[in-house]
Amino acid sequence: MISINISPTIYILSIFLLLSASLTTSFSIQNNFIKCLSINSHVPIPSTTIFTPNNSSLATILDSRAENLRLTEPSVPKPVLLFTPLNESHVQAAVICSKKLGINIRFRSGGHDFEGLSYVSFIEKPFVVIDLANLRSISVDIKTETAWAQVGATLGEVYYSIAEKSKVHGFPAGFCPSIGVGGHITGGGYGSLLRKYGLAADNVVDALIVDSNGRLLDRKSMGEDLFWAIRGGGGGSFAAILSWKIKLVAVPETVTVFTVTRNQDTKLL
Repeated sequence: MISINISPTIYILSIFLLLSASLTTSFSIQNNFIKCLSINSHVPIPSTTIFTPNNSSLATILDSRAENLRLTEPSVPKPVLLFTPLNESHVQAAVICSKKLGINIRFRSGGHDFEGLSYVSFIEKPFVVIDLANLRSISVDIKTETAWAQVGATLGEVYYSIAEKSKVHGFPAGFCPSIGVGGHITGGGYGSLLRKYGLAADNVVDALIVDSNGRLLDRKSMGEDLFWAIRGGGGGSFAAILSWKIKLVAVPETVTVFTVTRNQDTKLL
């Protein structure tokens, strides 16, 4: 057996060089991505929408909707960049640049994600996070009984916007008001009105997406197969969802809710 002795100085120097190379690579990725964004976006991108590990705000924004605190640990892989687009063109540019530079991408909408699939990547590295929380506008049209909701909005915001316009309209989706519209519908959308109106995904009549080539598509231009797939097929699997056009349903103006408590000895027949 051959024994090789490495001095502490050489060992420390080797670690330093490895870390330096890693930092240089990350810095290069950030610069290339930022330059690419400015070239491919039709709308100027404010510097306040881009966050890197050098910016202390990155950790704050990244962890702001992390319900699973284990995913906020320092040992969990972090993105080389976090981007908070303000419009559709910004998202298109992000997709184009991710593909062009060979950088993996994670999309996060306005709610929470216990598994962290929208902001953590353990295998695909390097990766960037595109946080769509700024895209949260909601437009309700009672005449057509429809509404457009951007994916950064939460279910609570959608319910409130509908209630402002009508007391006899609703949308069949989940119970938790802080769930993001984007991820909820792409996962199906189980809720209290399921028996009468089905899942939230069953009540989507149109959508606006960005495909892998950076094209902005609606239901007609994406085709019925893709439109079927994005409604329940899981977030980020087929495209970046920007907004949903949902069908409003009839609900009673007055609803009675009550809670029945029972002890362990109660027999239910």
